[in-house]
Amino acid sequence: MEDFQHRIADRFRGFLPVVIDVETGGFNAGTDAILEIAATLVRMDHSGMMDVHRTLEFHVKPFEGANIEQAALDFTGIDPYHPFREAVDEAEALGDIFRAVRKEIREQGCNRAILVGHNAHFDAGFINAAVERCDLKRNPFHPFSFFDTATLSGLAYGQTVLAKACAEAGIAFDNSAAHSAAYDAERTAELFCDVVNRWKESGGWLPDFGQE
Repeated sequence: MEDFQHRIADRFRGFLPVVIDVETGGFNAGTDAILEIAATLVRMDHSGMMDVHRTLEFHVKPFEGANIEQAALDFTGIDPYHPFREAVDEAEALGDIFRAVRKEIREQGCNRAILVGHNAHFDAGFINAAVERCDLKRNPFHPFSFFDTATLSGLAYGQTVLAKACAEAGIAFDNSAAHSAAYDAERTAELFCDVVNRWKESGGWLPDFGQE
């Protein structure tokens, strides 16, 4: 058993967890703009412990006719029309993310990605709305299942707010950097990995050593 190498494909029933965070112009996925999007990939080492691998991030141009609430901009500090944002269309951003995720799925021997997010229904709603709006094909994510770190953190740490859950987990969190998609995605990924690793260390998950 000592030579057994853990695989992330065996841990989540063939799913590859990918952490997604979006910063938006409001709360309505059908009408409000995506302003930033980040995707953090996680990997599992041979001993079965998970860690952050890398993050893709994009500043996104509001789609034509998109609603942007001033309160949302005040909250995130994003200027969607700043000349140095180097923003791309949402179709380009999602296309690049989807290609990277599909490549990771192949390399890790998984069959599909599953979205991980803090209050994941929010991020998933905006991703699915953009996919439909842009008529994107080959979406690698499961259409309605996802892992919610707010729920997992409530179980593991008794906290559901990202900053407070990170504090309980011993993960550094800079409130001045929060509400950047890349920063929030990476902290969420660290939190997800910590929950999964703690569960493994407690004996809560053992792989099927009979699998090839």
